[in-house]
Amino acid sequence: MKARAMPRVTPWFRRHFTSYSRWSLRRHFHSVRVLKTSVSALDSAALRDTSLVVFLNHASWWDPLVSLLVAEAFFPARTCFAPIAAAHLERYRFFRHLGFYGVNERTALSFVRTTCALLDTPQHAVWVTPQGRFADVRERPLRFAPGLGAVAKLCPQAAYLPLAIDYTFWTEPQPEILIAFGTPIIPAQHGAEREWTAAFEHALATAQDTLATAAAAREPAQWQALERGARGVNPIYDAWRWLRARWTGERFSRAHRAEALE
Repeated sequence: MKARAMPRVTPWFRRHFTSYSRWSLRRHFHSVRVLKTSVSALDSAALRDTSLVVFLNHASWWDPLVSLLVAEAFFPARTCFAPIAAAHLERYRFFRHLGFYGVNERTALSFVRTTCALLDTPQHAVWVTPQGRFADVRERPLRFAPGLGAVAKLCPQAAYLPLAIDYTFWTEPQPEILIAFGTPIIPAQHGAEREWTAAFEHALATAQDTLATAAAAREPAQWQALERGARGVNPIYDAWRWLRARWTGERFSRAHRAEALE
């Protein structure tokens, strides 16, 4: 039987596509911010010298671009991979150069086999959206598609890290991208698939709830800015504000509110 081809990453293509992702996010969003208190989860000993699964909610088409940015900022030494429906990978073949691998949407078997093979290498990270579909960030309870629990059962040596993402408006015309890490999990040697699935659902829901509370507070000091993007209301209004600032001697900022720059 022919051996299964393993996913691969073309480094130069990945670098260029990550740069494109950063440009696109800057163009369409005011900022990309990570909750400062959640970053401490990355110092956990559970994340050292072991492979990693980052599982995140699937809120938007933008999720893969945000994931590339987060991977570059917080996991630069890891080689990252991600599953995608085989039909989509066939349509967008350039994704193969980014570490994407095709899975059969009707069964979790191909996902489990390829993911476990990747997790045999300690410096690998696999990014998954276990909801298996776009879902509103407020949807509760979370329900994961089959697969991630089976991976945990077969690969208890890996660390599993929840990542919550939200897209919301604060005070600027452009929306904010807000993210928060949850508490890392390393499965025990023994545990049923459904038990790990439930544990992961709870962990991601907890991270999302923490993110929602911080997002509602709208306190820029609570966040670390990974990227700052579009500012201003419109060119005519901004020009009038600039002229007024010059006349009054005030400092001019394109941001609608000064604290939006923090």
